[in-house]
Amino acid sequence: MMTSIALVLLMTLPGVALFYAGMVRRKSVINTMASVVAIAALVSLLWFAAGYSIAFTPGNEWLGDASRMGFSGMEYLKDAKQVVVSHIAPHIPESVFAMFQLTFAIITAALVVGAIVERMKFSALLVFISLWSLLVYAPIAHWVWEPGGWLAKLGALDFAGGSVVHINAGVTGLVCAYFLGPRRRGYGREAFEPFNLGLTMVGAGMLWVGWFGFNAGSAVAADGRAGLALLVTHVAAAAGAMAG
Repeated sequence: MMTSIALVLLMTLPGVALFYAGMVRRKSVINTMASVVAIAALVSLLWFAAGYSIAFTPGNEWLGDASRMGFSGMEYLKDAKQVVVSHIAPHIPESVFAMFQLTFAIITAALVVGAIVERMKFSALLVFISLWSLLVYAPIAHWVWEPGGWLAKLGALDFAGGSVVHINAGVTGLVCAYFLGPRRRGYGREAFEPFNLGLTMVGAGMLWVGWFGFNAGSAVAADGRAGLALLVTHVAAAAGAMAG
């Protein structure tokens, strides 16, 4: 699971950062990469403060409770040689489970950058992501992935983020693009040359590799289900690459 954490974090730092930075104009490269890095840091602190508790404690069917805010109670009892575990993943330390879920929260927020790149101030982006992480991402994660969430009770299945990550980020990006409106500064009158599509390819490769941790790690075990997820991840990516 700790290896999977590193792989999923690799998808954002530097995967998504390189993927987006290679496609923007030269003057926007640093801003784009800095946006992804800042989001990773910001979401991490918010996850520690409240996001994890909102998403993955029982609470009610809409929100978790405050029992894990500031990662309260997430301890290693040295003398007893015991660690605290989550009711969702009872076979690994809760600190590992919380960190694994944090990497999902990070990449979901970072994906939104692609919809607003070159069109939102850096400070405004951080304010938006702060509110979105706590008011949108964490509650949706609770609805789907916490057994008491209302969508989980209806039988919603989301093995590795199809709704919590991909649909969530996609809809958020679409809404942001709609409210920001069409590009005006130079669009249609000057060339929008990508900085370096080679960087985009490097980022895409990191996303491909990182997806093994993203999907296989979602089994929360080194078992047959994880093995099948790993196999399907690679074969599906290879088929998509050839089809493209």
